[in-house]
Amino acid sequence: MGGRPITAMNIVCFPIEDMPKTVLQEILEGGLEKINESGAVLAGGHSVDDRELKYGLSVTGLIHPDKVLTNCKAKVGDHLILTKPIGTGVLATAIKGKIADQQTIRTLVAVAATLNKKAAEIMLLFSPSACTDITGFGLAGHLLEMAKGSRKQIRLDTGSISFIPQAVEYATMGLIPAGTYHNRTFCEPNIRVDSSVKQVFSDLIFDPQTSGGLLISIPPKQSGECLKAMKDQGITAAIIGEITGDHPDGFITIV
Repeated sequence: MGGRPITAMNIVCFPIEDMPKTVLQEILEGGLEKINESGAVLAGGHSVDDRELKYGLSVTGLIHPDKVLTNCKAKVGDHLILTKPIGTGVLATAIKGKIADQQTIRTLVAVAATLNKKAAEIMLLFSPSACTDITGFGLAGHLLEMAKGSRKQIRLDTGSISFIPQAVEYATMGLIPAGTYHNRTFCEPNIRVDSSVKQVFSDLIFDPQTSGGLLISIPPKQSGECLKAMKDQGITAAIIGEITGDHPDGFITIV
């Protein structure tokens, strides 16, 4: 949304009697590493003895109220930039099913552990109309939120989307998370998938993501330069669609 993180507080639930304390130490060290990378500082935290392991952060940041980016101000003609590849939900399913190899695990960790900081900083050098991040509702679900909030019709080009290769492989094998089907059912009334789209890519568009990338709606005159700036910084970004018109209920066509 264009904000800058200032402070973060750990929130951790940990089964202290069932897991080694070294696991907790490594989790907190990993969290601190990302806090430092974001430019924020760790200001404390709260811990609970719990049978189920949970970890998260409560973050406070700053932004001028007139500069808040929402997902409901996309404009007709805007291009859509996505800053991370799709498929982490399928990879997580493969890992839980003990099918994934070590390379797949490393890929998932690398994608999920990459902050959106650099992409956001580059985005703010331009004039984005709207922005959201891709998480549990999948690319289709979060794009539909933008379409509904902005009352716009959107065209999504699957051929331009970066899919994680291992995710395509596992999805072809049928390793589809339950969340994918829930996302598809929820979105179906407002989405049309062209018959030319392969089933595996249709599935991955609804794949629930963990720590996904930014989805940015940006004027077409700026999209190419913004994309180049991101790629120059090693960001896996691509223009994946455009805002094609107005629509009272929001609608997406996937081709």
